[in-house]
Formats: sequence, structure tokens, C-alpha cells
Amino acid sequence: MKTRRKFSPEFKQEAIELVRQTGKSANQIAKELGISQTSLSRWLRESIGHPEGQNSFSIQEENQRLRQEVERLKMERDILKKATAFFAKESS
Repeated sequence: MKTRRKFSPEFKQEAIELVRQTGKSANQIAKELGISQTSLSRWLRESIGHPEGQNSFSIQEENQRLRQEVERLKMERDILKKATAFFAKESS
């Protein structure tokens, strides 16, 4: 089974900048970097609408991390609510 490669936001941004600045096609840049053309094309589509200096990938990863943290905190809150109700019932 093939393991999925994970690329850093910086790598993605640099690959996008190579396409934009060199005038080469996404296919050529993908071959040079040893990545799939599909991945690079997706990164290019995702970067549309973001200023070039702004790293949209780090923003997306930060949002994902924060969503996961919110879910974890909600679970912890719910556990504490249940524990509080349990101990309140036990002490009365």
C-alpha cells in the first residue's frame, strides 16, 4: 500500500510561486518537483483569491487545528457537566 505524502505549507506556496513566476506550466513544475500534477493544480486553485504574500495553506491548517481543538474542548465540557451532575446527585 502506498503511503500518502504530506507537504508543508511552505513547500506548497513555493511550488505555486514557481508556476506563477517562471511561466512554466504546472505540469512541468510538478515533474521537476517530483509531485503529481493533480496536487499542484489543486494547490493553485486553492490559492486563487489570496494575496501572494499570504500563505493560504497555513491559514487552512490553523483553522483545521482550531476546529479540532474546539471539538476536544466541547467533549471535555460535556464530560465535566455529566460528572458535576453525578456528584451533585450523590451528595444530596
